[in-house]
Order: sequence, then C-alpha cells, then structure tokens
Amino acid sequence: MLLYKLWRSFIKEILLLKRDIGGIVIIFVMPLLLIVTITLIQDSTFKNLEGSKIPIIFIDQDKSEVSKNIKAELENSKTFQLLTNFNEKSAQDAVFSGDYQMAIVIPENLTKDLNSNIDSKVQTIVSSFGLEGDSAKVKTAAPKAKEIHLYFDPATNAGFKNSVMNSVNKMVFEIENKKIYKAFQDQLGTTEKLDENKNLISFKEITPKKGKMDVMPNSVQHNVPAWTLFAIFFIVVPLSINLVKEKSQGTSVRARISPTPYFVHILGKTFTYLIICMIQFLLMVAVGIYLFPYMDLPAFDVSGKMSQLIIVTLFAGLAAIGFGVLLGTIADTQEQSAPFGATSVVVLAAIGGIWVPVFLMPEFMQTVAKFSPMNWGLNAYYDIILRNSGIGGVAQELILLFLFYLATVAISIFYEKKQNAV
Repeated sequence: MLLYKLWRSFIKEILLLKRDIGGIVIIFVMPLLLIVTITLIQDSTFKNLEGSKIPIIFIDQDKSEVSKNIKAELENSKTFQLLTNFNEKSAQDAVFSGDYQMAIVIPENLTKDLNSNIDSKVQTIVSSFGLEGDSAKVKTAAPKAKEIHLYFDPATNAGFKNSVMNSVNKMVFEIENKKIYKAFQDQLGTTEKLDENKNLISFKEITPKKGKMDVMPNSVQHNVPAWTLFAIFFIVVPLSINLVKEKSQGTSVRARISPTPYFVHILGKTFTYLIICMIQFLLMVAVGIYLFPYMDLPAFDVSGKMSQLIIVTLFAGLAAIGFGVLLGTIADTQEQSAPFGATSVVVLAAIGGIWVPVFLMPEFMQTVAKFSPMNWGLNAYYDIILRNSGIGGVAQELILLFLFYLATVAISIFYEKKQNAV
C-alpha cells in the first residue's frame, strides 16, 4: 500500500511538471548554454594556470655564450615563448602599451665582461695563496657590472615579476658558478671535468595524484561538474513554486486529510526531481564528451568514473531537493519562492566555487566556500575526476550532502505540522 501511495505521488508530480513545460525546458537548456559559454570564456585563463607558454620579447645584444645559455633555458621552459624580431625601443613600447607582458634585453659584451671579471677575481684569489697563476693573463681592472634589462607591462602583478626575476637570477647564477669552477680548473691545472648536468641538490615534486591526471583542473574538468551542480540546484525554483501552487490550489489540504503521511509526498517529489537531476547530468556530460572537442576544447574524460559520478550526482540532487522542499514549505506565495530561490542558488554557486574556482579565491572566501553544499558536491566531483578517488574517498562530502537533505526535509515536516496544528 505504501509503495502504491508513493507511486501515485510520483505520478502527481509528473502531471504538475507537464503543466510547466516552459520551466522544464529552461532548467535543461539554460545550464547547457551556460556551460558552453563560460567554458569558452574561461578556457584561456585555465590554460595559463596549467602552464601554457606566455609570449615574451627576447633581445640578444651579446650573441655569445651567456646569452645563448639564457635563451636556451627560456626556450626549454614550459612557461615562455620567445619573440626576437624587436629592438630595445620597439620592445619597450610594445610592453608598456600592454601588447606583451614582458621583454628581456641581454646587454652587449655580457659574456666577454663576465669572463674578464671572473678571471680577474680567480687570479687574485690564487695569488693570495702564494700560487702562481697563468702568466699569460694580465691583471686588469674588473669591468663594470652588466645589467640585464627586464621590461614589464605596468598591469603585470608583482608575483609574476618576482617569479621571472628569480628565474633569470638563477640562470645567471648557475652560469657564473660554472665559469668560476672552470676558471679555477684552468688556474690550478686540474684535469677533473665538471659534470654540468649534475646538481648536488635537486627538487622532486610529490603530488597526491594517482595515474596521469593532474590535480589542477582544466576548463572542461571544472565547468562540466560546476555547471551540472548549478543546474541541479536550480530545480529549487520549479520545485518550490509547485509546492506553493499546491497550497494555493488546495492540493496540500487534500493531502493532509488523506491517510497518506506527508513524508510520502516528499519522497514522491524526491524521486521525480532526482530523475530530472540525472537527465541534467547526462546532458552536461554529453556536451563535455561530444560537443567540446568540436569547439577546440578538451574532451571530458569519464572513462572508469561514470558510476562514481552518478552516485555523487544523486547525493547532490538530494541536497538540492531538500533545499527546494524547505523553501516551498516556508514560502506563502510564488513571488516569495521564485526570486528567493533563484537568488539563493546564485549565491551558493558564487561562494561554492561554481563561477570562480575556490583555489583562485581569497583565503577568507575559501573558508566561506566550505559551508556551501555546492562546494561539497564540487569537491566530490574533483576528487573523482582529478584524483581518481573511489566512493570511499568522497564519503565525507556524500555524508554532508545527505545530512543537508535530511535536515532540510526534517525542518520542512516540522514547519508543516506546526502551521497546520489545530
């Protein structure tokens, strides 16, 4: 009998939705338009975060060993693309006008003066130990220190400037150290060769990833789950409106006087809107897999992860349904439920990392984001997509989403009973 009542409640919800075909189309079509538009807009930004090469101007006035080494290091990096068809004046104008982020100008005779400076200092040190230096070398005054000119776009942030200057300093320092070592070898007549490719200290990156997937998402890996969550939570609007309609049309009165418990009506709404959530999810995934590659965007890879993603979607759908039920139970008119529902979803999306990823937010907003159920769902999606986590790895987020559903539904039932108490 209970299953029959649940089935009839489900049919009632379908009939209600059929009366608002326009609203149903909106909750399917609007997220699809948003995911395509926002992903296209954000793609270049995410590529910069992933380390795509930044075009910079490189002017070599030295054209010798040091400048060639610096150029080779920059070209081999995963950060810069070198542009060389400039002189210093045109480079300065191009950078200061904002056409390029920076320019590097290597001065004339940099290699020659660096060699002279090192030879002079090494000769002085060797002589101070009472050792005979190379008699062929004539002791001369050390040349004036050379300057590598770095031009930055005035709008460039300080972090990028410091990163570039530290990189150039590191390259020059390593070149100078090798030259000093070589100069001592020549002065002392040693035959041991310097292994230029071997450092005494090196860095090894250790990441919490499994497989080949990076922890940093690309534009598609962020926007598909993000806007799926936005679509799922946007069902708050039609769900709350339907609840208000039931109250205004007397349907809720007939439900109260019937022998069917109120929670059965809520379960009927839950099953109905979970189906809608799953359709939304599948449409978003289809766009990511099949449409994005034709738009010169990365394809959304769900290989081996679809079942886990579906489970996360079900729990996110429960949280959204609970919020919609609560809002529809408390609101008295559609004028209250519709704008408040839409606004609250937009706010939860903003603080939950849907529009702007949480890792790009200030520290305070990153803390605030932890209180958004959309952020719980997004973190669960991230863990599965980026870190190859199983259901056990996202259990905390799933529990939070389910508790949110239980809490909102419990408050709705309590409020309903209190309002209708005789």
